[in-house]
Amino acid sequence: MIDEYAFDDAAEDKSALYDVPRITAILQAVAKEGRWISYSEMLMSLGFRFTRPKMRVLCKTLDTVDAEAQARGEPELAVLVVRESDGLPGQGWWVCRTDYVGQWVGAEAKAFVSKLQADVFAYWQAR
Repeated sequence: MIDEYAFDDAAEDKSALYDVPRITAILQAVAKEGRWISYSEMLMSLGFRFTRPKMRVLCKTLDTVDAEAQARGEPELAVLVVRESDGLPGQGWWVCRTDYVGQWVGAEAKAFVSKLQADVFAYWQAR
């Protein structure tokens, strides 16, 4: 059984988790395909198995990815990284939002996320 809460080997190179250009490129490619990516799939594409500590680092990097996209006048990309269970971003994505008030699960949340994802897909598919 994989212990998703276990701390990782301290000797492991985790630099890919902080690689904003690499993560941005992965998300732009996913957007061009018109799909979302799960946290697990994103971590696998960076060479890691899913663990909560790595997911938390990835989420902080996604904040930087979005800040840089916003500075370039591009749509946010972190909305494409979602839970496999319900296709929605995790709690960390929701807490800082000022453009949404409501539950972070359910049909209303899914509609909000789907609209943002559609905007991202349209933007990147046009490039």
